[in-house]
Amino acid sequence: MQILKQVIALRKFVYLVLFAVVWMKVITGVTGCANIIPPTGGPRDSLPPRLISATPKDSTLRFTGERIVFTFDEYIDLQAISENLIVSPTLKNIVGVTAKLRTITVKIKDTLEANTTYSLNFGNSVRDVNENNILKNFTYVFSTGTFLDNRKFSGSVIVAETGKVDSTLTVMLHRSGVDSAVVKERPRYYARLDGAGHFTFRNLPAGQFYLYAVKSESGTPRYDSPEQLFAFADKPVVIADSTPFQTLFAYAEPPEVKKSTAGRTQTTAAKASTDKRLTFSTNLDGTRQDLLDSFKLIFPNPLKVFDSAAILLTDINFQPIKVRFLPDSLHQKFALKLQWKPDSTYNLVLKKEFAEDSSGRKLLKSDTITFKAKKESDYGNLKLRFPALDLSRHPVLQFVQSDIVKQSTPFTTKEFNKRLFPPGEYTLRILYDVNQNGKWDYGSFFGTRRQPEVVVLIKKPIKVKGNWENDEVVEVPK
Repeated sequence: MQILKQVIALRKFVYLVLFAVVWMKVITGVTGCANIIPPTGGPRDSLPPRLISATPKDSTLRFTGERIVFTFDEYIDLQAISENLIVSPTLKNIVGVTAKLRTITVKIKDTLEANTTYSLNFGNSVRDVNENNILKNFTYVFSTGTFLDNRKFSGSVIVAETGKVDSTLTVMLHRSGVDSAVVKERPRYYARLDGAGHFTFRNLPAGQFYLYAVKSESGTPRYDSPEQLFAFADKPVVIADSTPFQTLFAYAEPPEVKKSTAGRTQTTAAKASTDKRLTFSTNLDGTRQDLLDSFKLIFPNPLKVFDSAAILLTDINFQPIKVRFLPDSLHQKFALKLQWKPDSTYNLVLKKEFAEDSSGRKLLKSDTITFKAKKESDYGNLKLRFPALDLSRHPVLQFVQSDIVKQSTPFTTKEFNKRLFPPGEYTLRILYDVNQNGKWDYGSFFGTRRQPEVVVLIKKPIKVKGNWENDEVVEVPK
């Protein structure tokens, strides 16, 4: 028994020695060969810089200085300060802003107005150096008088044609109500939109202002061109202790349609001058014809000759079908309207002399296009109900894909029914068609001050399935 205990003790000793030897080798190997990894320093800093002090202090009264110094708890970086900083009321000269280590210094280059409350909103320009954390909408307020103006006014801006938001617009408050003020004068106050299209003016004095919004590519908030997005309020805004929320509807006049071909590239023009063949395309979906659309021949250049007598449409048995092509105003698109028979085959025979463009190009030989009309099962039956729709406002239902109105239908009842509707996902919009011409009309500011027609966006899209009874109730925003 004693011998057994000695054997067990000896084994334990051997194991301890072997363990010590192996551990020493591990330590030696790590010390001599492995890469030394510094400590990670804990979790990532996600906090924005914190203001420690401002000289003079925030909300200072009887301000007479020319310099403001902000000190933060970490090193500071300023990004795009000229695009972010809003000084209200506006100054003639841009303030100077510099950052060094933990401080930001603002130099005021204008003579400040007496008894006026000023605010400096830095937007998203103030960030820390290490992690780029943003101190959002950092604002400093002071007054040259004996009190701070503290009135507030909020509202929103919606793009009238689409019902969407464009957060790049600038909202302006002018003292003058003459039309030319938005062109020639700086606004007294201005604010930017947030992602939801809302704006808020703070530290306003009591009084009457004229409200506008504009999209300015130059960075100066002025209405320079009718092709800019622009909005105006019908009446002056009276700033008081409680000022009602107000919504503006922005519009832009469409650019003039130019019929010249000056925009063609030199490569395209050179190719066109050497290629004597007449080329064209169609609107077929592969080789399938949409039951709800016309067949279109599309030419890259206007035609001087289009002879419909040299065109023949037949069925699958080559029996002629009487048809007529209608040209567009540029003579580049020619549409063939027909009551297409579902799942039927058609042949379009084009003789080589059927068309000639302005450069004398023709087909080198006769051509035949064979295509097949789609099946009814390729479409869905669609029923939409709008129980809260106000028919007195002459609503028009718009189906939109990729910001393009694919179909537009005036309401006669609070339901929309269509037996054959192209499958896909659609955004719905309601156009309130004031003049009942079936299309959206932009506004006019100078002289007439006519507001644009309003489009309401229905946020929930609809999905139309092929060979399916699609039936939905749609809530219309007020």
